[in-house]
Amino acid sequence: MTKDTGGELPVAKNEEQVFFMEINEQLKILKRGVSDLISEEDLKQKLIEAQKENRPLRVKLGLDPSAPDIHLGHTVVLRKLKQFQDLGHQVYLIIGDFTGMIGDPTGKSETRNQLTKEEVLENAKTYQEQFSKVLDPEKTKVVFNGDWLKEMDFADVLELSAHYTVARILERDDFSKRYNAGKPIGIHEFFYPLMQGYDSVAIKADVELGGTDQRFNLLVGRKLQQEYGQKAQVVLMMPLLEGLDGVNKMSKSLDNYIGVYDQPADMFGKVMSIPDAMIIRYFELLTDISIAKLNEMKAKLERDDFNPMELKKQLAAEIVTEYHDQEAAVEARREFESVFSKGNLPEDIPIIEIAEADLDAGELWIVKLVAATGLVDSNSQARRMIKQGAVSIDDQKYEKINIDLEVKDGMIIQIGKRRFAKIKLV
Repeated sequence: MTKDTGGELPVAKNEEQVFFMEINEQLKILKRGVSDLISEEDLKQKLIEAQKENRPLRVKLGLDPSAPDIHLGHTVVLRKLKQFQDLGHQVYLIIGDFTGMIGDPTGKSETRNQLTKEEVLENAKTYQEQFSKVLDPEKTKVVFNGDWLKEMDFADVLELSAHYTVARILERDDFSKRYNAGKPIGIHEFFYPLMQGYDSVAIKADVELGGTDQRFNLLVGRKLQQEYGQKAQVVLMMPLLEGLDGVNKMSKSLDNYIGVYDQPADMFGKVMSIPDAMIIRYFELLTDISIAKLNEMKAKLERDDFNPMELKKQLAAEIVTEYHDQEAAVEARREFESVFSKGNLPEDIPIIEIAEADLDAGELWIVKLVAATGLVDSNSQARRMIKQGAVSIDDQKYEKINIDLEVKDGMIIQIGKRRFAKIKLV
């Protein structure tokens, strides 16, 4: 991926490309899996104009690098961007190095902590590396919104703010809830949607993508483009993918996510743990399976004599192949079937060394023992896993945290269905 450092936006490499695919076929592809499109007629018109003028559409995704890792929930919108790329259009990733220092207030009940510029840039670097797992780096332009936002003087800011009203800002659900609850709202937070919207003005975006939770911000972009004399961008919103629990949005903080850098066996096992009701949704949003095949799967799942397990294994294999390769998918399936179908332990179970000198009469508090395996991030997470009944030691489940256990050489600690560790006393 290439980065631009300000000034005139780059000319897309594929600007001379002729669009061969018929407009309605492009629409059919681009509408798949979409939650909301504002509007289909506008998108069709933009596709027609782009084809007549022999130029790609400028398709924008804004990202505030507030966390360094992405998961499959993030790839839903990235895969839609890839479809635009495959159809010959130009993708712009707007890294919010400037807006990221404020933090998107969407869905927040209180003011977010502001990141330092160094934190934002470090996260942005990691993001770019991970995006290449989905997007074509050669057809992706990465720009930082600080390149234009930091150049604005106070008069420019006043002009920008004059194009939107406080009443409209307070229509935003999270702001209105905080206001009605008497919780403080920083004036700088009001500027976040304006700055994100101005990004669309700066790059003259034809289309902007985002999750359904970004609806307000995306529509601000349409409004500001019209205020600045541009044609309003098309807004295309993708659904928020549920995590492994099938209920809550996929999230690292909820530990219901599949990371794009997860190891093949972990990735395969996590997919196998999703509820059966999520199989079709994952196929639709995370794979390139055809609509015809998708309909066949739906019909199979409605039959009483069909076992969803086979479809789930196919889904897991496709996802592992996407982010690793086919050989890794075959091996991950073999290991899954060996461990979970036949009751065997994984072949590469990690060995965790614990010093006998650290034990108290050969015993250790169960929370510290679980945390020592590295299978959880902290003592707090170890507590939660134990209380949820997700921890077994030598095939015995433990649900209480106020116990000390005798630590034995070779004991097996299991968390959930997929994570194992073997203890070695030293």
